[in-house]
Amino acid sequence: MRTYVVTGGAGFIGSNFVRLALATRPDLQVVNIDLLTYAGNLENLEGIPQAHHTFIRADIADAEAMRRAVPEGADALVNFAAETHVDRSILGPVAFVRTNVLGAQVLLDAAREKNVRRFVQVSTDEVYGSLRPGEPPFTEDRLLAPSSPYAASKAGADLLVLAAHRTYGQDAVITRCSNNYGPYQFPEKLIPLMLSNALEDKPLPVYGDGRQVRDWIHADDHGRAILGAVERGRPGRIYNIGARSERCNIDVVREILRQVGKPDSLIRHVTDRPGHDRRYGIDPRRIEAELGWRPQVPFEEGLALTIRWYREHADWWRRVKDGSYRGFYEKWYGNR
Repeated sequence: MRTYVVTGGAGFIGSNFVRLALATRPDLQVVNIDLLTYAGNLENLEGIPQAHHTFIRADIADAEAMRRAVPEGADALVNFAAETHVDRSILGPVAFVRTNVLGAQVLLDAAREKNVRRFVQVSTDEVYGSLRPGEPPFTEDRLLAPSSPYAASKAGADLLVLAAHRTYGQDAVITRCSNNYGPYQFPEKLIPLMLSNALEDKPLPVYGDGRQVRDWIHADDHGRAILGAVERGRPGRIYNIGARSERCNIDVVREILRQVGKPDSLIRHVTDRPGHDRRYGIDPRRIEAELGWRPQVPFEEGLALTIRWYREHADWWRRVKDGSYRGFYEKWYGNR
């Protein structure tokens, strides 16, 4: 029986990874650690077989709590836990430094102390900054140039992971992924916000001219790439994860409206975000060549599947939007 420790496993990408890993690795035991801040939601874990899944509510920046939570000799620790919303980082950077930087260091220390075989840091393409029109996509060798407090905190964590590998010989791998979408995404991010607002005939706020370019990847494709990094990645290696699917935000918004049968008149252009990166693009050739990974979900298909999921799970996103999902913690534990 293998054991993976997954931090942030009640969030969007983390919970999708837990589901994917347990569905495809029958010999796997997952220890899921999440503090359940606003973006952590135990409803995201409904239906996961409990015989192979242990949930622990704890703070990754609490060193003593991590010493207790991380099991001795686990096969991997995969760190999804992070504050991720750029707007929130602009309003309150300190929380991002605490969770994303201090939390990463605490986890690195706990993993070494508990003899965890491999540490995987789930990072972001935002550490690279912004691409100019026509500029080649990001490679792993590009200099870091983060634009927001969020991106800077993730870059800081990445440097700590690389330092742990070089200084202590810790087996560590970093993955940097482009924009994710799919089920269970908190509706403050572009696709679920626009989709849920459209379904309720509410205005769709689009920053500036909406011509910001992002490279979109389905959460399941991201999860498969991370499994590859956990199981076959080279120690000390950085792997960019992207689907070669660059699109302007405004085009994504219009496609959502088209698929749900709502008018473009719902779009409202609002003042752009300070320091808003204009374009992200990922060059995934390293992970394709070394780990044999390829994205399996084309954007058009993935967006249609995501729209269907949000239509069928309207109660989920409505509870998130009105805040009532916060009471699910007591309900979840009361049934155990």
